[in-house]
Amino acid sequence: MPEDDGAAAHLPGTRLPTLVLDCTDGTKVDLAALPAGRTIIYLYPLTGRPETDIPLGWNEIPGARGCTPEACGFRDHHTELLAAGAARVYGLSSQDTEYQREVVGRLNLPFGLLSDTSFHLAAELSLPTFESGGRDLYKRLTLVVRDGVIEHVFYPVFPPDRHAEQVIEWLRSNTTRSRAG
Repeated sequence: MPEDDGAAAHLPGTRLPTLVLDCTDGTKVDLAALPAGRTIIYLYPLTGRPETDIPLGWNEIPGARGCTPEACGFRDHHTELLAAGAARVYGLSSQDTEYQREVVGRLNLPFGLLSDTSFHLAAELSLPTFESGGRDLYKRLTLVVRDGVIEHVFYPVFPPDRHAEQVIEWLRSNTTRSRAG
């Protein structure tokens, strides 16, 4: 189980930066211009493919395993997430869009995956990353963004296969209130 190293404690209340990322549905998503309402953005290190080896030592890195089960959890609970108050859901990693399109198709995901191969979001928000197999990767975390501002952060995320349910519970417990209330 990964430990909370405090690397995401500064994020609540932060406005998302102007950053345009490619999405697997062919659109470009500007994080600073997300439509009104709550957006769930779950960041993950990488998704593997059945015929591809994972990086050496992957299973020993706390919090690294579980990207595919996490994505499947968000897929399986997508309707519940929307019913609980999320207007939209995105996954985000440093993997390129073509790679992620294969993942969306293979896993039948009902939401898009965003690609940040240059770690611009990590640089803008001081997000936690780690190195494995000679490459930098995002640490697993989830942002609940409301009207362009990070309202809540799940970090560390564990267990990843049940994380979508944790997000649903949080959404249900934190229903959107009017600005005046």
